[in-house]
Amino acid sequence: MKIINIRYPWWLAFLWLTACSPTINQASALPTAVADPLAAVTITAIPATATPRPTDRPPATATLIPTSTVTPTPIHTHTPAATATPVATATPVATLTATPAPICTDRIPSEDDLLVIVNFAYGLSPDFEPSDLVSLEDYFPFDVTKGYPNQIRAIVIEPLQQMISDMQTAGLQPQIISGYRSFYSQNIAFQKWVDREPERATQLSARPGHSEHQLGTTVDFGSPVLYQYVEGADETLEFHTYFYQTPEGVWLLENAHNYGFTLSYPREAQGVTGFYYEPWHYRYVGVEMATFLKENNISLTEYLLVSNPAPCEG
Repeated sequence: MKIINIRYPWWLAFLWLTACSPTINQASALPTAVADPLAAVTITAIPATATPRPTDRPPATATLIPTSTVTPTPIHTHTPAATATPVATATPVATLTATPAPICTDRIPSEDDLLVIVNFAYGLSPDFEPSDLVSLEDYFPFDVTKGYPNQIRAIVIEPLQQMISDMQTAGLQPQIISGYRSFYSQNIAFQKWVDREPERATQLSARPGHSEHQLGTTVDFGSPVLYQYVEGADETLEFHTYFYQTPEGVWLLENAHNYGFTLSYPREAQGVTGFYYEPWHYRYVGVEMATFLKENNISLTEYLLVSNPAPCEG
């Protein structure tokens, strides 16, 4: 049999090879989770789609992924559902993104619910005040309360007493700087920050109605040696990020969950909580939940956003 040798032009072979080569699928860059004072953090399913090869590849941006190992139930949002396209090949990835949303206010939550979400988007009614508030001066000595007329919910007293006692047994000197704060007291505190730091006020202090202190289950702790860690400070210093370096700050970070308290605003969760790191701010949520959050390295705000339905919908 005679083999016929057909010679094609080189450019025709090149076109054929080019047409048969697969297109490289480049996943679109996911948006970075940022904090907007009037934005609610929601769950958005972002599918990987095939896009043309760009001339200038944009810089990769970090995407905040929930650290919990437990798969939570996504909350209902007004974000349109992601639609599958014919070229989608990857499973959609759930990410935390800041999505504009109306402010949710005027809530009066049940006092039995220790997991009420309170942040920039989800607020409390000016009329909300827990019915079981007690004075800390009736349960703690002056060296703990510093003489401040603070209150807290009765449900928190027993675990707080046990924790303070254990800290003192360990040779520490814990102080309670702040407890329950009403809507109107929070307004005064917030306005002070507006006057001092107008551009950062919403990250340094919560707006009235949007503070966990109004729940009556939140405590700001202090240390009598805090000033020693801050250059130029004196003994009147009560709040500073360096609280985490004090013996009291170190102990609380390692042990507070055993008494039902969780650090509300960790350094690594600022993109979700919207607040700067507050190593002194602890909220009582019960031992089981506090331990879960500690073991999974997740903030309470992040957990509530991905596991509970939106409080102002439905």
